[in-house]
Amino acid sequence: MTTNNIILTVPALFISSLLTAQNINSMKSINEKSPVKCSKSIQINASSEKVWAVLTNINDWSRWQNEISNPKLNGPLKPASTFNWKTGGAKIHSTLHTVETNQAFGWTGKTFGMFAIHNWTLEHQENQTLVTVNESMEGFLATLFKSSFNKSLEKGMLKWLELLKQECEK
Repeated sequence: MTTNNIILTVPALFISSLLTAQNINSMKSINEKSPVKCSKSIQINASSEKVWAVLTNINDWSRWQNEISNPKLNGPLKPASTFNWKTGGAKIHSTLHTVETNQAFGWTGKTFGMFAIHNWTLEHQENQTLVTVNESMEGFLATLFKSSFNKSLEKGMLKWLELLKQECEK
C-alpha cells in the first residue's frame, strides 16, 4: 500500500498531527488503550465464503441487522472506500481499511467527535466459521461515558453476531 492510499484510509481529523505510515498502519488494529473496547466471537455453521458475502454486503445490512438503517457503500469494496450508515440514532461515516476476502474486514468510523476502529476476522473450521469482532472507541464522549459505552458496545456486538449467525445459517 502506498502512502497516498494509506492517507485516504484514516479520518484526517484524528491524526492530523501524527501522520506517519507507522501510525496509520496501526489503525488496522483496535486501540487497546482506548476507554471503550470490546472483543467477541461466535461459531457460525456456514462457510467463510457465505459469512463473508453477508458481512461485506454493506448495502444489505439493514435487511438482517435491525439496528442499522440507510447503509450505503460509496464505491467498490476495497480499502479507502467509504460508507455511511446509521445505528442507535447516530449517523456514522466509515472508511474501509481492511478487505481480505473470506478472512478479514475492517473500518474506521467517526461520529459525534468519537473515533472507532472496527475489525472482523473469519477463521474457517471444517464446515463452520469462527467470527471474531473487535472494536475500540475514543474521544471526549467515550471517555466521559466509558462505563455505559462499554456495556452498550458489548451488548451491540453480541446482538450483531447473533443476527449474523441467523442470517448465515438460513
